[in-house]
This record gives sequence, C-alpha cells and structure tokens, in this order.
Amino acid sequence: MSILSVKDLSISFGHVQAVLGISFDVHKDETLCIIGESGSGKSTAAFSIMGLLPEFAEFTGRINYRDENLLSLPARTLEKIRGKRIGMIFQEPMTSLNPVLTIGKQIAEPLVFHENMSEKDALAEARKLLELVKIPDVEERLKQYPHQLSGGMRQRVMIAMALACRPDILIADEPTTALDVTIQAEVLQLLNDIRRERGLSLIFITHDLGVVAQIADRVAVMFKGEIVETAPVEKIFNDPDHEYTKSLLSAALRVDKSSAIPVPDVVMEEAGTLLEVKDLTKTFMGKRRSLFKPAFGVHAVRGVSFKIQRGETLGVVGESGCGKSTLSRCVLNLIEPTSGSVIYDGMELTTQSDQSWRVLRQKLQIVFQDPYSSLNARRTVGRTLAEPLYVHKGIKYHGALPILKKLLDEVGLPDSALDRYPHEFSGGQRQRIAIARALVLEPEFIIADEAVSALDVSIRAQILDLLRRIQKERSLSFMFITHDLAVMRNFCDRALVMYKGQVIEEGTADELMDNPQQEYTKILRNAAPVPDVSHRMQA
Repeated sequence: MSILSVKDLSISFGHVQAVLGISFDVHKDETLCIIGESGSGKSTAAFSIMGLLPEFAEFTGRINYRDENLLSLPARTLEKIRGKRIGMIFQEPMTSLNPVLTIGKQIAEPLVFHENMSEKDALAEARKLLELVKIPDVEERLKQYPHQLSGGMRQRVMIAMALACRPDILIADEPTTALDVTIQAEVLQLLNDIRRERGLSLIFITHDLGVVAQIADRVAVMFKGEIVETAPVEKIFNDPDHEYTKSLLSAALRVDKSSAIPVPDVVMEEAGTLLEVKDLTKTFMGKRRSLFKPAFGVHAVRGVSFKIQRGETLGVVGESGCGKSTLSRCVLNLIEPTSGSVIYDGMELTTQSDQSWRVLRQKLQIVFQDPYSSLNARRTVGRTLAEPLYVHKGIKYHGALPILKKLLDEVGLPDSALDRYPHEFSGGQRQRIAIARALVLEPEFIIADEAVSALDVSIRAQILDLLRRIQKERSLSFMFITHDLAVMRNFCDRALVMYKGQVIEEGTADELMDNPQQEYTKILRNAAPVPDVSHRMQA
C-alpha cells in the first residue's frame, strides 16, 4: 500500500532542469533508498516533498500524500503537514539546528506549533524523545546548545525533532555522511529500530552503497535528474539492469576485501625511510580555573611513533577526536608539538627556523578535507595555483601558465578552469584543484586529511585512481588520514589505528582488516558498512 506517490515530477531552476519526470511510490512501513551522485536530483526531489524549494523553482507533476497533491496545497495547509506528517533529517545538523536556542527548546518547538502543547508539556515530551534516541544525561542535554554536543549527538537531536509529532514518513537526507563508522552504525540501527517500532515509512537519501545494503527494502537509482532503475534491494545488488547502477556497484570499495587499485612499483624497504616520527606528543593547555587550581591539559596526541618509506602510503584511522588531524599538523609544524621528534629525510623538523620551513614547505604539502573552505573563493583557480610558484620561485602568473596547464591536465581538468572560481566546480572537481595546489611545487610528501570522505562513490574512485597514478609518476609518499576503513584498505599500504591520542595497533592494511588484534580495531572493522545484502541490518 502506497502512502506517498510521486508521478511525473519535473523541477527546474530557470534554464537548469534538476529533475526530469520521475515517478516512485513509498509503501507503508518500508525503507526506500534513493541513490546517485551529487547533482543527480536526489535532495531536490526530497525538498519538493517537504515544500522547501525556493520560490523561483518551477515544477510539474504530482506528489500525492493520502490523496492530496502536495504541490498544489496552499502554504498554510502544507505547514500543517510538514513536520507533523512528514518529517525530515537534514545532512548537516550544525547548519540546521539554531545555535542560539537550547536543545530542549528546539525539540519542543514543533510540539508547541503542531500539537498545541504548553511549553512545559512540550519539554516533558522532549525528554522522552531524547531518551528514545538514546542520548545520555537527558536533563543536561536539554539545557545545552548545539555546539556543545558531538556530531553523533547532534544527529540524534535532529532525529528526535523529526520524530516529535509522530510522522507517517521520515525523509533522511545523507544523515550519516560525515559520521565515524561506529557513530554511523549506531544512528542507522536507531533509525531502523524506530521505523519498525513506529511503523514509519523511511525515504533514505545516500551515496553510500554499504548503508543501502544494510537498511533498504527497495532502491531507486537516480542519474542526471532521472530515475533509471527501481527494484528491491536484493535485485539492485545481485542483478542490476542499468549500466549506471552497475558502474556504481563496481566503484564501491569494500572493507572485507581489497579492490584492484594498482600499487606503485616501489619496494618500500629498499627505498629507505622518508619520514620518522618519534614519541610525538601534543597537549593543549586550558585556562586556570582558579588561583589555587592548575590549568588543565587536553592530551590530543600521546607518544606517537611511526615511519613512512619513500613511495609508501601510510593510513591513519580512528574516530573523530582521536588525534589524527592534530598529528598531521604537528608533522607539518602547522601547530607546534609539545615534545617528540619529527625527522624528514634525515633532518629534524621540530627545531627548524621559519626561514628553513619556507624551503621545506615546497617538499611537504597537505590536501584538506573540504576543498571549498581551503580554496580562496575570491581568486580564480589560476591565481590560486600560481601563488606558491611566485612566493617560492619568483615565477609570475603569465610565466607560470605553461606549468599550470600541464598540472591541470595531470589532474584531469581543462585549461579553461584557470579563469573560473571554486564555486563554479563540482565537489570532485574542487578536490582535483586542491590536489593540483598541493602538487604545484613538486613535493615529495603529501598529507591527505579526509580528502575523499565527502565524495560520491564514483568520484571517490576517480580521485583515488588519480592519486595512485600521480604517486607512481612522481614517487610520492602519502600520509592518508581517514575514518573510512574501506578506503584505507584499498588505498594504503600500511596503517595506524589511533584511539584517544595513541597508536594502539599498526600493520599492513590487509592485516588490520582481516585479523585485527585490538578490541577497538575489531569494533571499527565490524561497524564499517559493506555493499552486500548478506550484511543486512537486523531488527
């Protein structure tokens, strides 16, 4: 029985056609996953159901909910349905939650608006909802603000808000994309349990095929604004019809087995050690609490030691807050370590002067997680790429153009990209620009800090293939920071597992995933989703 039916829906923004005549049904008490790459129209379709498209959007077709066409309802009527009958969990809770309202007030708000509850009764219901989504210390959380919660807790708050008025349909738009594997597993299990307990219909939008295999009953595959295939989850994974679906499945990485990403032709032990870290520690000191109490310290990195050989890729894995990014910044002296040693090509880095680091920066580079925030929005790509050539080598823009064009060709971008700005590119293209920025000075060592975590499955595969090819051509060494164990297994030669600032296990990527020794590593490994319907989540 269909509770929601979308018929021939088309959506355009001026001359841009975002959705092209899609149709699908959502049945009572089922999970429909909508998958596809960024720009395929997944979120646009979801926003149209909620009535959240901008005023200039043009649409045709029908979205029938309980025999009413949502697209033709007056705004005030739609407000009574949105949040009450159809709830939504947005991708990034920090941008969706109000930073100046407490958690309690934000959860109570829809109850006051839709259910006409008093603030006292709404807060009492908010307590129950936080308990439902398994947030500890409920009384304390109700008084806190979004910035005081972890990413996983903020996502649980979003779920509580969406469930407040007991909706029939819950739309989840990429709700676990930026979460660690253990938090992701908890959120998915929570959504699955609540759906079954409350008889909800769930529309789950994602590009993670491992998540789809775990929770979906049916799957709709979107490509360039169209639904190219809809089928039960077992058929999508075992016998897909459309070539695009097949290409998505072939690009998916698995934590339980290695893919065919080529390994550089470098014998690590013979190549020699490029970077050695010895007993590195970083403590962030807080303020004194009083005259008689000493300042407290947060130990972000504790006594970490490792080596990276020439031409090798070392993975660093662990949950948010384990010290991965702090470690990388200490290695590059972007933050000063408290103690320990960093030796690069026989040179002690922790004692180098600013002038020495000016020379060293040409050899050690970093690719940040979010290229949009790390690239200058007010500069063209050409000016961004040319800047380090001028600063370090005195090469002016026009003299740098041949170098820049060759570099763009190397990362798979046209010459025309030089005159465009970052916002004019897709996420995958911006990441290619960030990689080009790191390569422009011809470094020997690159740290990639969650460089593919937010990318679609096919774009991620392209970027990893690009990095492997460049590594082989330039004999680069990588320190690859990630919380995605499938990426670590299929891209890294060796890996460190970090927990609370310490390295608790080290080995080859295959060893760590096939035979983990530490309990924490086993927990990470077991929490990682696998794109295989035999790993479906149980009730």
